[in-house]
Amino acid sequence: MTQTFVDIVQRNSLVAGFAVIGAIVWVSYLISNRLTNGRIHGSAIAIFIGLVLAWIGGVLTGGERGLADVPVFAGVALLGGAMLRDFAVIATAYGVDLAEMRKAGFSGTVSLLVGVVGSFVVGAAIAWVFGYRDAVSLTTLGAGANTFIVGPITGAAIGASSDLIALSIAAGLTKSILVMTATPFAARAIGLDNPQTAMVFGGLMGTTSGVAGGLAATDPKLVPYGAMTATFYTGLGCLLCPSVLFLGLRALVE
Repeated sequence: MTQTFVDIVQRNSLVAGFAVIGAIVWVSYLISNRLTNGRIHGSAIAIFIGLVLAWIGGVLTGGERGLADVPVFAGVALLGGAMLRDFAVIATAYGVDLAEMRKAGFSGTVSLLVGVVGSFVVGAAIAWVFGYRDAVSLTTLGAGANTFIVGPITGAAIGASSDLIALSIAAGLTKSILVMTATPFAARAIGLDNPQTAMVFGGLMGTTSGVAGGLAATDPKLVPYGAMTATFYTGLGCLLCPSVLFLGLRALVE
């Protein structure tokens, strides 16, 4: 019977993947509501559980795709792939009121530039403290401080090693989780209670998953606005980090 069940799951891996993700999300929100009273958003807990399961999968199989390398959980690879990720990010735009978006036009644009350059400088400075001195390493890790998408894209574009790219992803994930968990606590102090400030916040922080999760725990109505500018942030970071910022940094250190 066990073998029959395994065979059915492997033949329907995508359905099994949805079931696994659904179970993780259900448990995460249960933990959020029962143990933290909603202070730590369920999305943050789900990401943490996903990282732990990915580590366990990698240890058990010696593979490169985490839990998806276990045949029974192969469907998780599609759900975690770029296609559904990008679809989910784009879908958030449908909740945006264009009138509210125009109100934050100039400040939103400035927040994007400040957010991308500021995160890059902080990331590169931390990399310098830890002993990295070449422009490729500093740029890759600085880009990782933008988001875990900008980091690997930048690293691949400028010829960084796989170790550096992995570190840039880790930096981006750390930032995402911190933003997600800290936003509800800081929202009142920074006036994060309207679409305009949500757009500026998304532009400054940039991590779409972190901003969306943090705003969902603060006020779900603000999620589309923060996610909108956070998405632009990712695109702007992918343009600036491997080009203008890399060239500028290389002129300084080499």
